[in-house]
Amino acid sequence: MPKTLFPMFVKLEGRRCLVVGAGRVAEGKIAGLIEAGAELCVVAPQATEAIAQWAREVRILWHAREFAPSDLEGAALVVAATSSPAVHERIFEECRRRGIWCNVVDDPPRCDFYYPAVVRRGALQIAISTGGRSPALAQRLRKDLEVEFGPDYEAWVERLGEARDKLSSRAIGPERRRRALHRIASRPAYESYRRSAGARGRKGDL
Repeated sequence: MPKTLFPMFVKLEGRRCLVVGAGRVAEGKIAGLIEAGAELCVVAPQATEAIAQWAREVRILWHAREFAPSDLEGAALVVAATSSPAVHERIFEECRRRGIWCNVVDDPPRCDFYYPAVVRRGALQIAISTGGRSPALAQRLRKDLEVEFGPDYEAWVERLGEARDKLSSRAIGPERRRRALHRIASRPAYESYRRSAGARGRKGDL
């Protein structure tokens, strides 16, 4: 029986990441890495217009050529998104030899990590993974969760963060602080926030 995946969120800001390939599939991976603040290098002979534009804006470094093993130097994470299985195999084996995490798109056996389906509401992120077994199910669950956790969660999470900071600055015991934090993050507290936010919105419409 295969081992379970270890779920975690990774800070990539300022970390060197490499994407090999610059087509439509790679474009989505690159966009996510840019958003995460990675120091991003892309290697591919040709690129989509969006990727070329990111290079012109110096949001990424694009080498318009074929992959070379030296491209892996200093990389914390690698995504292989070309149309060549042979190139993918070469990249994956080289990453394994160097101890670099690698994701070969649409090839679960050659992935050290998977891209989950993600619901984003500001600082709130909910990630769903099936370990590569059914991306379609992960996408369906993402759509369900997008309904359950609506856009108003973004502002509510920010409010919770402010409340947590205030509680942390107060001279109260850890157990009392823990109970208070759980109370303000409870479902009744959210429902109360949503009603009050809706009331403010209706007043603004008058």
